[in-house]
Formats: sequence, C-alpha cells, structure tokens
Amino acid sequence: MAFGWRCTGVAWPGDEPQLGWSKGRERRVSVLAYGAGLGFRAVGERHCVGARGNVCPLGAVVSVRSTGARCPECARLDRAHSVAADTLLDDPRTYRVYLAWFGPGLVKVGITREEREAARLREQGAVVFTWLGRGPLMAARRTEEVLRAALGVPDRIPYARKRAVRGQLPGEQERLDEVVELYGRAADLEGRGWPESLERLPLGVVDHGGIFGLDRAPRATRSVRELVDGGVVAGRLVAAAGPDLHLAVDGGEGGGVVVLDTRLITGWELAAVDPAAADDVRVPLIDIAGGGVQGGLF
Repeated sequence: MAFGWRCTGVAWPGDEPQLGWSKGRERRVSVLAYGAGLGFRAVGERHCVGARGNVCPLGAVVSVRSTGARCPECARLDRAHSVAADTLLDDPRTYRVYLAWFGPGLVKVGITREEREAARLREQGAVVFTWLGRGPLMAARRTEEVLRAALGVPDRIPYARKRAVRGQLPGEQERLDEVVELYGRAADLEGRGWPESLERLPLGVVDHGGIFGLDRAPRATRSVRELVDGGVVAGRLVAAAGPDLHLAVDGGEGGGVVVLDTRLITGWELAAVDPAAADDVRVPLIDIAGGGVQGGLF
C-alpha cells in the first residue's frame, strides 16, 4: 500500500519543535519557527502508524479521534516494550525523577531516561520543571509512587486540562514559587520513604514559557477535534507546547488562535497548502474556552 508523506508528530530534541515526516523508508524533519506559516490538507483515510518502528502489517484504518493512531495489535506491541508498562524491570540505564508544572495546581511527578535529558518534559508541555533524583529504574519508580502519595499529585494530567489553563498562566515568579515549595516537601522525605538507591538532585527550576512562546502568544480559544478527508488546517505558528501547535488563524469563524494536537495528524497523508492563501481551519473544532463544539465542518 503506497502512501504519500505522513507526519510522525512533534519532537523536542532541543529548544525548537520539529515535525517528523515519513514516506516509505524516507525520513525528513521540519524545524518549526514562530511567526512562520504552516498549512496542510488531509487526504483519504487515517491508517495505523505501526509500532516500534515497524509498519502495520494490516495497514489498518484507525479512528480519526485517536491520539495514538494505532490499531489494537500495534498498540499492544508498542506498550509491551514501554517503561510505562513495567516490563523492563532489568533495564540497566539510569533514570531521573522530575516534578512538572503545567499550570496553577496542575503538577505531576514522573520519570524519564537520563540520556534523554529534558526532552520528555518538553514533549509533555511542562511549562516549569525541576529534577528530583536519579538512580535505577525500580528506585525511580518507587520514588515516583512515594512522592505522588506524599505530595498529592498524579503521574499524568490530561492534555485537555493543560490546554484549558495555558492561556491564563501566572508570571514566572509565581510559577517558580509553586515548584520550589513542592520540591522542598519532596526533599523532606529523604529518610522517610525515599529509596536509598535514588540520589536526590539539587533544586534547579527550568521555565519553558519562553521556548514554548506562551508568554507572548494570544490565548487559544479553540482546538482541533479531528481531521477529515479534504480538511484544511492553515495558520501562523505563534506557540507550541508538547504535541500542541498554536496557530493564529484569520479566516473561519472569527479567527483567533487554534490549538492543533499533532497526535491527531499522525497516520494521515498530508498535502501541502499555502498558509498565506488558505489562512483557515476547516475541520471540526472544540471551544476550549467555553467547552462547546463549533458547528459545521466547512
């Protein structure tokens, strides 16, 4: 089954977001720049992206609203080899435990491989973070559980909640203060549940508000719900956080800033559209300011 160029999603290897593309064995990367135009049209149906670098043997059609873009078999294969599934208990690599802040009261504790540095935090859209400790996988897992219970924070936060608060972020000092306070509470647990094999790391708060563009971009009021065959997304990139691209749109129902979760565009064949000629979003949208659904497709 032959396909055209398909997006593999956003990566954050550094301080600039990149869109990955695949076409058969070909791979490309597009570095995204704020202020630049971005436009595409969805073609045909959405197909499974496969698992662990392998093509889906069925070429299965998948749901347009799925953020994973995998058929059930490929989803099982992908998760079976993930750290989140706790199937890599003998992993010899070093892991880090982190505290991530997404907005007032939206904080989580998580782990990532040390070799990835802060890429995982940028991929999740963490506005602020600090490292808490480093050590073997199972020690990191145990620390994560201890801190979640002690601090009363989860290990995951839905992207819908992150988007809802992103346009109302407090200033840098207030963001820093909340993370510093939580770090202090975490550090107090040394000797009281904190595994001895996990080295505590010093406080080092990193704020991503600048590299995400959130401190200078207008507030987003709508987000893309799904793509459809022939649906167009085109606008000017003003901010990005995790998999979300914030596009300033002049056309459509009043214009404004629309959030595109790039996990929704994986598995689609995408044709280029000149954003200057088609500055509009013609796919189903969700009103993230008021919670309703925009009427009409086109």
